[in-house]
Amino acid sequence: MLKKAMTLLVVGFGVYYLLTAPAGAADAVSNAFGAVIDAFGQVGVFARQLSS
Repeated sequence: MLKKAMTLLVVGFGVYYLLTAPAGAADAVSNAFGAVIDAFGQVGVFARQLSS
């Protein structure tokens, strides 16, 4: 029950943030996507260093 309530609260906040500040929400998503891409790149660098 608590997990469902927390999930609804987080989703509700996300929708509210998207509707009230769409430019900020777009920047947040873009930054998060960039961080994920950078992390995968660093894993690739790590694997190359291990193999050489």
